[in-house]
Amino acid sequence: MRRSTLDATLTFGFLAIALGVLAARANPATAYESSVYTGSPTVTWALFALSLAIAVAATLTCRGRRQGLGIGLGATTVIAIVSLPVIRNYHFAGMGDAMTHLGWTRDIVSGGTPPHELFYPGLHTIATVLHFVGGVSIERGLLIGMVVLFVPFVVFVPLAVRAMGAGESAVGLAAITSWMVLPVNNIATFMGVHTNSNALFLVPAVVFAFVAYLRRRSTRDRLPLGLSPFSVLVFLTGLALLLVHPQQMFNVVILVGAISGVQFLARWRFDDHPMLEHPTTYVHTIGLGALFGLWALSNERFRSAAAGLVSGLLAQDIGAGTEVAQRGTSLTDIGGSLTELFVKMFLDAAIVGLVAGLFVLAVWLGRSSLDAETRSFVNYLALALVPLGAMFAVYFVGTPTMAFRQVGFIYVVLTILAGVALAQLAGGLSRVVTRPGANAVTALVLGACLVLGLMTVFTSPLIYNPSQHVTPEMMSGYEDGLDHGAEDVPYAGMGYDPYRYDHGINGIPGGGGNIGGGSATTGTVNASVFSAGNYSGAYPTDEYYLTVTEWDRTKEFDVYDELNYREAAYEGLDTDPSANKVISNDEFEMYAISSES
Repeated sequence: MRRSTLDATLTFGFLAIALGVLAARANPATAYESSVYTGSPTVTWALFALSLAIAVAATLTCRGRRQGLGIGLGATTVIAIVSLPVIRNYHFAGMGDAMTHLGWTRDIVSGGTPPHELFYPGLHTIATVLHFVGGVSIERGLLIGMVVLFVPFVVFVPLAVRAMGAGESAVGLAAITSWMVLPVNNIATFMGVHTNSNALFLVPAVVFAFVAYLRRRSTRDRLPLGLSPFSVLVFLTGLALLLVHPQQMFNVVILVGAISGVQFLARWRFDDHPMLEHPTTYVHTIGLGALFGLWALSNERFRSAAAGLVSGLLAQDIGAGTEVAQRGTSLTDIGGSLTELFVKMFLDAAIVGLVAGLFVLAVWLGRSSLDAETRSFVNYLALALVPLGAMFAVYFVGTPTMAFRQVGFIYVVLTILAGVALAQLAGGLSRVVTRPGANAVTALVLGACLVLGLMTVFTSPLIYNPSQHVTPEMMSGYEDGLDHGAEDVPYAGMGYDPYRYDHGINGIPGGGGNIGGGSATTGTVNASVFSAGNYSGAYPTDEYYLTVTEWDRTKEFDVYDELNYREAAYEGLDTDPSANKVISNDEFEMYAISSES
């Protein structure tokens, strides 16, 4: 393809992104959306698909500046997709941890909580700055902060591979793999206001800093006192990661500690090896470990989480195996299956993981064409997966949610390794078929994986998990309900505990699990009793407030197909003498339920 034609094609790709964003912006969400995919205009997805197709083609076939433009085009498209809740003017997104993060941010803005008193104040601080400086709402500030923390992922994955010296082909393939956003598994890591997940996207910046530190030996790059600027970058990125979420910082300490261990063994075993030329990372391991220890051990939340992990390890009925079995049964009841869900959510990750694993095996068997120094970096990351995998095994037995968070971190490392692995695979394939043929096959396979990855980057009914889009009507309904409810009367949700909304609206209470720290508590109604039409007997107290949002109705009746709650029972609330509707709008209803008719 001629350069002028290629430049025009890339220009058209960037124009397609701009038009897609404008189309999405012109069609904001006006009501609850169970899926950001179906809620966004079809033309937006068509334009994004076109820009991604151009980006993949340019990234695979071009080199130099035009490959960089292709990588930039693809990264910009993926960032635009991740930004859709912001672009389409979502009031907020997230009803679990996100609501608690909203409450903490509200406390910081009001002056009730200093940022340094939080265990991980990074995202909340970004949102606070955006609120005061940019004049945006706190909710929108958090959504923008989510996007800000995502950007380093698509930037530093290809930069880390480039710093490893793996070649331009590997850099491009690493970029494409990063666009799949494999660390998000929608079990314990999410694309949303979820600090543990947000921290994952900063990890490639830390890895890049380490690789750059190991490769740059020139005295011209030294700071005063002989310090390497990349050592400073290591500690700065590590500190940023610590402030966003310490668990991922702990994983980085394990990663760097493993690299230090490999360096120690190399110096003990070999007289001549590229690793011997690398500066050691012992000081970084000790420094980052001490930074994590000082921050974490002084915090009550960390001590409680550690105690919960030990309790889980000692308990017989806690573990990911039990949880998976329970979810498999529920999926079958609503017409799905674990196999179907695995294909939708994990097939792309499984393919990338398999390719990376076989590649590492080939490196260890001496069957790769990499130079010695690049092999050293591959070995650093591959051997670090051993202790990281051991941590996964511990979490798997003790706390299943932590296990899937650990999978998210492991896939950050695998994403980087996959760039080098795919370059080696494509190079081998080009010796069997032609280079254009190898590029075509690679593009088709990666294109299919890219579609799978991006269509599950957000939750949706496609994976039996509707979007946690929070509308202004939901927030105002809960705000009115929490403000005007009678004292001591508890609030109950239909499968969802309302206390998270109290966090988001009123901040984090000082009175445990009670609403606003007061006397009213929260919970959920008994599904079987409620579905039988016994509303007053569905909750342990004589009277309570039942809250129902459009998300509850969509989840329980449309997605779960009345697996837990019968729609007829919900509709019967309006005519039952024990139920009195006290608040209602298009997205929210609250009923006062009493045993006295």
